[in-house]
Amino acid sequence: MGREPHRIPFRYCEPAFFGGLLDDPVLFLRVRPEGRALLFDCGQIAHLAKRVVKPVDAVFISQTHMDHIMGVPTLVRHHHASSKPLDLYGPAGIIDRVDHLLHGYDWNLCEPYWFTLKVHEVLPDRIVHAAFPGPEAFVRRDGGEEPRPDRIIWSSRYVAVEAEIMDHKLPCLAFRATERPAFSVDPARLEERGLVAGDWIRDLKTRVWKGQGSDPVIVTRRDGDTVREETVADPAALYEALRGEQSVASLGYVTDVGWTEGNIAKLSAFLPGLTLLCAECTFLAADVAKARVSYHLCSADLNDLAARLAPHFLLPMHLSKSYLYHTVDLYSELTPPAGCSVIQLPNHIVPPPVTVEDVQGLMRL
Repeated sequence: MGREPHRIPFRYCEPAFFGGLLDDPVLFLRVRPEGRALLFDCGQIAHLAKRVVKPVDAVFISQTHMDHIMGVPTLVRHHHASSKPLDLYGPAGIIDRVDHLLHGYDWNLCEPYWFTLKVHEVLPDRIVHAAFPGPEAFVRRDGGEEPRPDRIIWSSRYVAVEAEIMDHKLPCLAFRATERPAFSVDPARLEERGLVAGDWIRDLKTRVWKGQGSDPVIVTRRDGDTVREETVADPAALYEALRGEQSVASLGYVTDVGWTEGNIAKLSAFLPGLTLLCAECTFLAADVAKARVSYHLCSADLNDLAARLAPHFLLPMHLSKSYLYHTVDLYSELTPPAGCSVIQLPNHIVPPPVTVEDVQGLMRL
């Protein structure tokens, strides 16, 4: 993800940033054990190989400006012939925006095996659902809503994604992806409870990881000099009593937010202790007035945010194209806290546009 290789300590996830410092932000998070992936923002993505896009299970849109959502039709183009649904999460208004994007096209040749795009609108107290079935020419089907009791909006066995609603002069979302704790049993807790390690621990893991909480597990217990088997009816509770303490890796994604008191308070509560913080830095410090007017961050703001959150790694992104010829100034202005490494991006990853001169030599009579 930069000029030098960085080994970021995730257990299950592999992040890759598919944009340069000046390109549209596109963060790809591969969930290795599942062979699937998550995508954060979806601006210009025509440069992504189809084999990169196909494993994506869920897309998380920070806000609906063009550089964060214009790639949705490309996603549909790569996924439409799949039977597996694709989930897309975004802020208020995302369902209408996707509806308009999809129906700028004709779908008269749709097929029964096409996929369904499921769109979820994240509001303060609830999530609103809609489906766009490919076999029905992506005609919108409203799917009701559900309460939103906490920040988690999507989860799998290996990772959970949370969202916080921010202010960019319109609702936008910041995201946190946190790996699930690995199965771990503390030997000291086993001994405290008189339990003897054995094959039953493998069975316990199966019960816990596959959600078979109602299936009992047979454990081995030591009673003096006697070892006996005992049935435990609640494997989930047993595991909680035996769980080993461990830290988990997490990733924060923040872009297009104003440096306001409300946003600062939300980010400070939402994103402390990250493994990797991917955050916009649209302006240099001298242009703080532009940052305030446009509700973006400048380098001084990012320094303040990094000091508050203390991530292990910091990836600045989404720099204004007005700094095309002096992007190096950004890195000279960043002062990460002790223990935090800054990851540098090249100016561009997206291939340069093709000109007339590039193709004239290819045209022959």
